[in-house]
Amino acid sequence: MRRVLPFPWVSAALLLLWLLLQGSLGPGSLLLGGALALVGGWLLAVLDPPRTRLRRPLAALRLAWVVLVEVFRSNNAVARLILAPTTRGRSSGFVRIPLDMRNPAGLAALACILTATPGTVWAEYDSARGIMLLHVLDLIDEAEWVRIIKDRYEARLMEIFE
Repeated sequence: MRRVLPFPWVSAALLLLWLLLQGSLGPGSLLLGGALALVGGWLLAVLDPPRTRLRRPLAALRLAWVVLVEVFRSNNAVARLILAPTTRGRSSGFVRIPLDMRNPAGLAALACILTATPGTVWAEYDSARGIMLLHVLDLIDEAEWVRIIKDRYEARLMEIFE
């Protein structure tokens, strides 16, 4: 069974997503979605991702809520920044953030969180030194950004993955 469905939850999620996007449960949608779900699972198996176990699923749900609130808040802030620019000089910039986390799944989750949040983009990660380079659209206080990333995201991800 593992040969046919190496990642059954991923394949099921792909099929569900396909059907939601199609808005149809017709035979064509089911057949094509099933084929895409199978191929997606096989391609993921070829990549051979490391097995990662969530240590604290409840902490993951709390983090998901924090991220959802932050994405909503950041969307509003970026929209205000673009639609109603103030006279105050806005400046974007890069912030170097030293990370204690080394877990690849945790780092990947952090990268997804930061790139999904409007106004920030993960630019680079130096694995030898453990330093992330983050681009911020409206950079006011670098120390505040370091504190936000380390306290709000990194600490929670380390609780979940390490």
